[in-house]
Amino acid sequence: MTLELIQRAERNRSSQALLAPEGVFSYADLLDVSALAATRLLAGRDDLEGARICVLTPPGWEYTAVQWGVWRAGGIAVPLATSHPTAELAYVLADAEPEAIVAHPSLAGRLGNVAAERGLTVLQTPALLREGPTGGPPAVDEERAALMLYTSGTTGRPKGAVLTHANIRAQVESLTEAWGWTPQDHILLHLPLHHVHGIVNVLTSALWNGATCEILPRFSPVDVWERLARGDVTLYMAVPTVFRRLIESWESADAATRSAWTEGARSCRLMVSGSAALPVPTLERWEQVTGQRLLERYGMTEIGMGLSNPLDGHRRPGYVGTPLPGVAVRLLDDEGSAAQPGAGGEIQVRGPTVFREYWKRPTETAAAFTDDGWFRTGDQAVVEGGSYRILGRSSVDILKTGGEKISALEIEDVLRAHEGVEDCAVVGVPDPDWGERVCAAVVARPSARVTRESLRSFAKARLAPYKVPKDILLVDGLPRNAMGKVTKAEVRALFSMDED
Repeated sequence: MTLELIQRAERNRSSQALLAPEGVFSYADLLDVSALAATRLLAGRDDLEGARICVLTPPGWEYTAVQWGVWRAGGIAVPLATSHPTAELAYVLADAEPEAIVAHPSLAGRLGNVAAERGLTVLQTPALLREGPTGGPPAVDEERAALMLYTSGTTGRPKGAVLTHANIRAQVESLTEAWGWTPQDHILLHLPLHHVHGIVNVLTSALWNGATCEILPRFSPVDVWERLARGDVTLYMAVPTVFRRLIESWESADAATRSAWTEGARSCRLMVSGSAALPVPTLERWEQVTGQRLLERYGMTEIGMGLSNPLDGHRRPGYVGTPLPGVAVRLLDDEGSAAQPGAGGEIQVRGPTVFREYWKRPTETAAAFTDDGWFRTGDQAVVEGGSYRILGRSSVDILKTGGEKISALEIEDVLRAHEGVEDCAVVGVPDPDWGERVCAAVVARPSARVTRESLRSFAKARLAPYKVPKDILLVDGLPRNAMGKVTKAEVRALFSMDED
């Protein structure tokens, strides 16, 4: 069975698929080169049979061709974050147990000795995608696993969320119907390609619909504005922090530049904000600057997108709309009953968009679902006037900053590894720019010489940039409850008092 994504691409062979840092590529190019990648990954076998292939390449043509090659060979693509240090990459490699790693030469050094220590083959992209013979790809049923994305979920260290081809298809078809995708669309992409936002909402949705995806090598406010100014981009999706940066860039430009940027942005038919709560002032200012009222939606790695404001119709500030096509959503109170009108409850989701499992974690997978098959998101919401408003996360140990969902426990583990740290607590402090600002209260060991700067340097060497605490408060002790547990609400209050 040929995957529907591939069949649809065959019907669009002559159309432009990607504008990437490496050049301009048609759907025919993508089909031909991904077939080469599949043949080399198979190495004479008939089927990868679900082998994991980790991918460490910059966003662009090679990333996309490799991803499709893995899928066509019957493997599971595991995208690695290009911003992560070696220690975090090592964690994913240990957990995913891949057959091989596909890496761009510029990033292969990021792996350090980890691949060699695990006996993993590292395939470099120029050779993998070079012209050569191709074989017939295996039949890949859509119920097979396609993608494994690492997420902190609701507790602890990152887990591999396994999505099938059917999950991805359901997510894309839901967004196609809700957001009106057509082959004439042209979307700009600078989001990370190890998250569902960039992979499914943007890249795969564009390619599913025969549209064009233009990939920027990195986010630069001026580059985005200059690209929008041309007036041929029809869709743009980003996180609230990015929209804030774009507003700041616009405000610092001269009058003529502002006018050109505004005029270009007005030509987009849709702009979407997600991955974190969109502050109302940002929404309102963006509309003043561009004439575009951002469409806010709600989703997560395990479910894709679940709720969305309408393409046509009123988009209420501070709300994430209603369930998307094919997605069932309910709110349950703490007793497990349907939440009363106007009362908060946990968002639970069911439908074909919901992921299959957490990799090698049957107990945690089972705990993530109710007995009747609803996925527990761990997020609280309320329905008001027919629209959902997100109240917050059920777990105090999961933070969202700049669109990234991270585990406070993971950061605490790193800080506690510092020889001068006796104890610590990491919390999210509300921030209009980042959604939540990662902050750490640290108790130093007696006689230890510990400074905020030394702790930040220690964390920077071991954590992805967005996980490094932006504020570090040195304290004599951490507030605890009668059971001896740190009370993080009081820790958050410490930062408020410190700012005063």
